[in-house]
Amino acid sequence: MKEREIYANLRCIPPVMIRIDGRKFKNTLNSLKCEKPYDQIFTSTMADAIELFFKKGGLNPTLAYFFSDEISFLFTEVPFNGRIEKLNSIIPSYLSSTLSILLKLKNPISLDSRVIPINKDLIMKYLSWRQDEAWRNCVNSYGYYTLLSNGYNKMDAVKFLKGKKEEDLHELLFEYGINMNDVPTWQRRGIMIYRKPYELLKNGNQKFFVYDKKINKKISSTRKTVVQDWEIPTFKSNEGDMLLNKLLKYEI
Repeated sequence: MKEREIYANLRCIPPVMIRIDGRKFKNTLNSLKCEKPYDQIFTSTMADAIELFFKKGGLNPTLAYFFSDEISFLFTEVPFNGRIEKLNSIIPSYLSSTLSILLKLKNPISLDSRVIPINKDLIMKYLSWRQDEAWRNCVNSYGYYTLLSNGYNKMDAVKFLKGKKEEDLHELLFEYGINMNDVPTWQRRGIMIYRKPYELLKNGNQKFFVYDKKINKKISSTRKTVVQDWEIPTFKSNEGDMLLNKLLKYEI
């Protein structure tokens, strides 16, 4: 029956984005009594789960970008020889089990996964696209829950917001005392997890040097640590472009 495994040899080549989404996470958030529209404890737990994936997952993603319950991983080296079945099963299962442990959930949760072929020139475009979605999600969420907290029922709130332009939502929120420019950066722009290089020091403050045979000279020795960046720039800005180019410099 081995021949019936017709999808087993579907493969991708790097670089790729692998996007993970929570399935019916609204029920999970309600059971945890999370704050609306954003809960910092839940978001911190998501970030910690992704950080653990970097440290313990053994699959070496280059970076992760996430907002709400959506995570996009960039892989510049693809594990499992690029087997899509493996990628789409192991990554979400690892994260769902990690989240279940960290959140101490009584009921199981699930996440879905998709592989998105990409190239170096499209990485910025992809991340900007998802960051635009994070911003839309932020404005719409604040609009919806502001209406609920001011006497609207769920159906009327959805009906009222349907078809509203972004500037109309800004004006609506401003009338209720909410300036979207004052909303925390991580809610507006999302969060990144990546490995940040640092120099090894000896005796507390002296650089530690190693000999690099390729260039025939001594260089300062560096290592990488996984960081959570809650204050990321917009990817379309010069600052965002510089950040991504720095992260990808030695990866692609």
